[in-house]
Amino acid sequence: MHPPIVQISLDLTNLDEALETAHMALKAGVDWLEVGTPLILAEGLHGVRLLRKAFPKVPIVADLKTMDGGYLEAEMMAGAGATHVVVMARAHEETIHCVVKAGRDFGVKVMGDNMVCPDMVTGAKWLEDLGCDYIVHHIGYDERRGIAAKGNRMPSPMDQLREVVAAVKIPVQAVGGLTLEQAVQCPAYGAPLVVIGAPLAIDADTFRTADGQLESTLRLICERVHAFGKK
Repeated sequence: MHPPIVQISLDLTNLDEALETAHMALKAGVDWLEVGTPLILAEGLHGVRLLRKAFPKVPIVADLKTMDGGYLEAEMMAGAGATHVVVMARAHEETIHCVVKAGRDFGVKVMGDNMVCPDMVTGAKWLEDLGCDYIVHHIGYDERRGIAAKGNRMPSPMDQLREVVAAVKIPVQAVGGLTLEQAVQCPAYGAPLVVIGAPLAIDADTFRTADGQLESTLRLICERVHAFGKK
């Protein structure tokens, strides 16, 4: 099984804040940095290059959410220093093939995201069959909020996480509205890649994250996740 990994998603729009958060997160024990989609939109390749320069040996995930132009997007992010790129299951099969080929050509890993698949489990298996290295089992931000706004239960990636893990042989991460406690529990579900969004929201039921406490909270998360791999 893949060792437990803690990945912080830099879902920020300011590069200085992203660099500051990344420094703090790595000091706390985080393993991987994710250039979140908002940061890619704000800073693009420039942001990836600066993060790579600042952290020359740290894995960097570029959350492109690629839907088309797969080879070029992956090639550009690899050239900027990304080690992982993200392609969507709802993209055309040829786009996924192109991203996978670019991954092999340029030495980057491909993460396949099953967001908005009619069947999330089938979508994950399809991504694996097409050559992706990881699965991102993902319930989207707008979907979660929209359903909750109509008075319905907010969907969670935890709902089908065990089924997705059982359907594939490659590592899985769960993304989308998880509490910190749920995120820490992901390795127990067989999903070893734990993603923590940044900036972290207050979760009064588990970790009480507030100004000045983010580093200590992340350290506690990392200790718990990494300890799972030593059991």
